[in-house]
Amino acid sequence: GSQYQLGDFQLRIGKVVATNADSLRGIVLEMEYLPISSVEKSIQIMEEFLDVWQEIVSKRSLPGRLMHIEPNFAEYGLAYHYTRQHTVVQYATVRTHLLQSNVRY
Repeated sequence: GSQYQLGDFQLRIGKVVATNADSLRGIVLEMEYLPISSVEKSIQIMEEFLDVWQEIVSKRSLPGRLMHIEPNFAEYGLAYHYTRQHTVVQYATVRTHLLQSNVRY
């Protein structure tokens, strides 16, 4: 995927496709606010960011929908301080969700 940075915000965008087909299953949009490494403290900023994107998508009548998929990090024994292990769990959760859904774009 691609990575962009504007000030304290870092944005990563990638697409999810099934390995046995070229059909697009979804687009993953990851936003990181660099000054905060606490999952708990970043929730409000992430929700506001998602609201802005949802508004943009709805105004432009773009196909698809935004979904906020948040894994239960405690289930994997991960603390609230964000680490690379959190990213791995997030990507695996999103990938699994998209590949198991019947939605295709």
